[in-house]
Amino acid sequence: MVPCRYTDLRCKEVINICDGCRLGCVCDVEVELPEGRICAIWVPGPWRWLGLFRRDGYYRIPWSCIRRAGDDIILVEADLTGCRVGREWKRPRR
Repeated sequence: MVPCRYTDLRCKEVINICDGCRLGCVCDVEVELPEGRICAIWVPGPWRWLGLFRRDGYYRIPWSCIRRAGDDIILVEADLTGCRVGREWKRPRR
């Protein structure tokens, strides 16, 4: 396995191979501590009305749904209805 930084992961686009939908780029990563194992990646949901307003929640994609991670894309096989997290979830401030 090749070491990868969070900044490298953040630049990769996520594509669902079930329907060919482009989900966007990784916005956050969920990590188990102290092992340092990645549990899930977070991808922003679609824009609400014509892209003028805020996003409609986030997708939490478990690491087990990731099929392949390339140089510039990540292929996932996931049912997105079970992965969606509402807008009420806020990313923790650093």
